[in-house]
Amino acid sequence: MRWRSERQSSNVEDRRGIGGRGLAVGGGLGTIVLLLLGLLMGGDPQQLLEQVQTGQGQSAQSSRQAGQPERNDEGKQFVASVLGSTEDVWTQIFKQGGDQYRAPTLVLFEGRTPSACGTGSSAVGPFYCPGDQKVYIDLSFFRDLEQRFRAPGDFAQAYVIAHEVGHHLQNVLGTMDKVNAAQGRSRGAQANQLSVRLELQADFYAGVWAHYAARRGVIEPGDIEEALRAASAIGDDRLQQQGQGHVVPDSFTHGTSEQRARWFRKGYETGDIRQGDTFGARSL
Repeated sequence: MRWRSERQSSNVEDRRGIGGRGLAVGGGLGTIVLLLLGLLMGGDPQQLLEQVQTGQGQSAQSSRQAGQPERNDEGKQFVASVLGSTEDVWTQIFKQGGDQYRAPTLVLFEGRTPSACGTGSSAVGPFYCPGDQKVYIDLSFFRDLEQRFRAPGDFAQAYVIAHEVGHHLQNVLGTMDKVNAAQGRSRGAQANQLSVRLELQADFYAGVWAHYAARRGVIEPGDIEEALRAASAIGDDRLQQQGQGHVVPDSFTHGTSEQRARWFRKGYETGDIRQGDTFGARSL
């Protein structure tokens, strides 16, 4: 991936080296997304719930540790470049429809950090919080992506960022609110199915970004294969098989490996945001 040629976004908030307490949990989809991602990434359910609960009723009182300068390492430059690329692509697409794109902020953190969706933890993995419209990433996840999930490569990492930005699109377009309301009227497998469709659409949006990134000359040979491996590596079926030795389809919340890769590929091949209606699709 030729990420060094891309504009670096200024919408990066570097909290690495910062200590602090959590923000109040807003509830709803943000909390659900936070917990579901943690479960899929192998987090302990009780620990995750405790992390969310400790964020309730607390104010954000963060301060950079004494003598800790703000970093500008390659990791930060990389995420800033990928985020800048997503901003340029989605600004162009929204402009074609006569709308203005409101870009999210990307927060870099280590270990734990407060968010409007509760206390985020590296155990949860990257997540998007609709309450504050921020993407949260502990860069240690990229090491896990390579070593634990066997999905190496800078474009695999870029796919993760683009997927979370896809959730931001769902938030500003009102999709998240509709899903949140529908999940409130649903239960069990039906509610999980709504989450699957939400996640697959975010994969599709990541593919749309990749389509336009390719036009801009960012894509190198092998990049799309890296993204497809990453999408497959974090499918519900593969994670459940690895984590518990068997698969429970009714508990899926993100989609199978095949589904995730297919919807990303569809976005990449079409570049047409109108073809990403996972909620209207008869089959996923």
